[in-house]
Amino acid sequence: MEIWQTNKLILFIGFVIPGFVSLKAYESFLASTPKESSKQLIDAVAYSCINYALLLWPISLVETSKMRATYPNLYAAFYVFVLLGAPVVWTFLYKKLRETQLFQAALPHPTSKPWDYLFGQRKPYWVIITLKDGKQIAGRYDASSFASSAPAPEQLYLEERWVLNDTGGFERPREDTAGVMILARDVETIEFFHFTYGDSNVGQKENK
Repeated sequence: MEIWQTNKLILFIGFVIPGFVSLKAYESFLASTPKESSKQLIDAVAYSCINYALLLWPISLVETSKMRATYPNLYAAFYVFVLLGAPVVWTFLYKKLRETQLFQAALPHPTSKPWDYLFGQRKPYWVIITLKDGKQIAGRYDASSFASSAPAPEQLYLEERWVLNDTGGFERPREDTAGVMILARDVETIEFFHFTYGDSNVGQKENK
């Protein structure tokens, strides 16, 4: 195949790989749904061009220096960074900029669902889940808990299930609890309470 000729293979790697890395990094950072392959190829080429535009000055300095002959290993490492490292850095910085108030005035938040936004912060919470049939499930969301992220269906694992008292407060963990799994399709609401480590009264928090 003609694409496997050396010059064409170099062009393919140079103008597809950086963009492809950017796309995969974006999907990982923002838990987005992958696009169709045909659309990804066009985006990959566009992102690769942006990558080279941002790195034009350092690439120019490297190519006009004697690094290739004097420090071949450093020269190779530089282009590995250009192909694989820099696209991840640009994607991460773009994500952080999209999360600032300044950018959100013009662009929407990069995380599309409140589910992914809240659970993506990995903060501990006491939660009370009200199901569609009116039943309530209380529990602790902490380091060993887990929430799914897009594009997977919303599911939540709480590492401890708690018993609620008559006033709706967290009384105690259920005996021998190993946690509870909740499917979002069965959920009406999820109420969150701040979790403070070392608080001796945290288990008695009331739902007022």
